[in-house]
Amino acid sequence: MRAAVDARVFAPVYYLHGDDDFLKDASLQSLLDAALDPATRDFNCEVRYGAELDAETLGSLLGTPPMLAERCAVVVRDVHLLKKAVRAELDRYLAKPASDTLAVLIAPAGQSADARLVTKSTACVFESLTPERVRKWIAHYATTTLAVTVTTEAAALLQQSVGSDLQQLSAELDKCASYARGAAGLAVADATIDAPVVIIDDEAVSAVVGVRRGETAVDLLDAIGARDMSRAVTLVPFVLSQPKVNAVQIVMMLATQTLALSWARAKRDSGWNTGQVAREFMNYLREVGGGMVGRPWGEATSAWVRSVDQWTGAELRRARKLLLDADIALKDTKVSNEEQIMVSLVLALAKPARGRAA
Repeated sequence: MRAAVDARVFAPVYYLHGDDDFLKDASLQSLLDAALDPATRDFNCEVRYGAELDAETLGSLLGTPPMLAERCAVVVRDVHLLKKAVRAELDRYLAKPASDTLAVLIAPAGQSADARLVTKSTACVFESLTPERVRKWIAHYATTTLAVTVTTEAAALLQQSVGSDLQQLSAELDKCASYARGAAGLAVADATIDAPVVIIDDEAVSAVVGVRRGETAVDLLDAIGARDMSRAVTLVPFVLSQPKVNAVQIVMMLATQTLALSWARAKRDSGWNTGQVAREFMNYLREVGGGMVGRPWGEATSAWVRSVDQWTGAELRRARKLLLDADIALKDTKVSNEEQIMVSLVLALAKPARGRAA
């Protein structure tokens, strides 16, 4: 789709599917901006939802020529919800689409790809970004959309505190950019200059998101991984007070970390050295689907390699049981004190397995 936007040469039908709705919407906006004349866009762009359409309306929308323009666009969201008669009308159109109409069919996240639509259109899949790509996306979005730069440290802090949800990250970046412009004495960004003059740094992220370096969920994970439980207990209230974090989320991240450490511990016990574990960690994560790590996989695996020798196999088995119990307790509607549950979990994890050498 990017090549079509750049060349201003468009296919008659696009089918957008996959698990990242934010990327779909951003690509849709770029496509419409490139394909439609801004002066007549209001007359030549229709956006409808699949469940609301009947066959006659869809046929009329797709059969109406553009008004005073080269091209018109018809966007159908939730295309999987089209009723049988409406879908039959769409299938008839797909057999011979109009050359002056841009049809964009969109399936929401979690919906399997429609094989017929993939075949009869230019299909574009938008998968969720890996943590590594999210970090790069933060820098790209800041530079291209907001005309600011974000420091490497600020990008890491933002990802660790907000996560990998691009919708939330874009909202927080927007606020960070406004804060940074205010600090720089600039009312608006000037996108016409060659290099951004506004910088989003740690201070901007801390002020906007309410998190400081060293007090993120990732720092809590690293403290537990290193078995620095006194620091972990101290971090619990700071982490839980952050607006984008909850205890269930932390337990899920801890579960990902604990499973990874369990795999690494088993490999170490079978004779692997640390270097072998480090080299194979990325393959392990790809095989299991990554899970919730809160940061790029490379950073996570480096921390896990440092931590694996702090744990025995018995301690990790016990840790998995403790995490399951904590998850059940947190999801019990009668329980409201997340901090107490998390502190109890950390203290329980601190206990060495029976028979472990002092």
